Amino acid sequence: MEILLYIAITVLTFSFMELVTWFTHKYVMHGFLWYLHEDHHQPKYPHVFEKNDAFFIIFAIPSIALFYFGAIPKLNFMFFIGFGIFFYGIAYFLIHDVLIHQRFKWFKNIKNKYLIGLRKAHKVHHKHLEKEDGECFGMLWVPKKFHKQFKA
Repeated sequence: MEILLYIAITVLTFSFMELVTWFTHKYVMHGFLWYLHEDHHQPKYPHVFEKNDAFFIIFAIPSIALFYFGAIPKLNFMFFIGFGIFFYGIAYFLIHDVLIHQRFKWFKNIKNKYLIGLRKAHKVHHKHLEKEDGECFGMLWVPKKFHKQFKA
């Protein structure tokens, strides 16, 4: 029974991270930490890494801390919250950096309507080169209008 609780905590944390991502993207990345996110909105940034990549570290710190404190003296709920954040980080990397921005050429010929909708919504987000007037701040959830435009 305890394992089901831990699975539920992990899944709920993963889901909650979409809200955290939306809020952080809109109010932190496009707010007071714009100087870290700005290069991500510039076309053809010439480096392998962006200042924006610092957000991977920022989001990893609570996950690592939760793994640590959730394993001492024995596994507890904090470990599985850290697990949910960790899984969201993997999903973020695969969706945002691999699928959308093609920083790694792993998924070139995507025909899935949902994934095409994610790419379209992110493209709309990136049409704004400045921090103001942004839209589509989420990663996994985007408005349905972006999914309806495409046929799988």
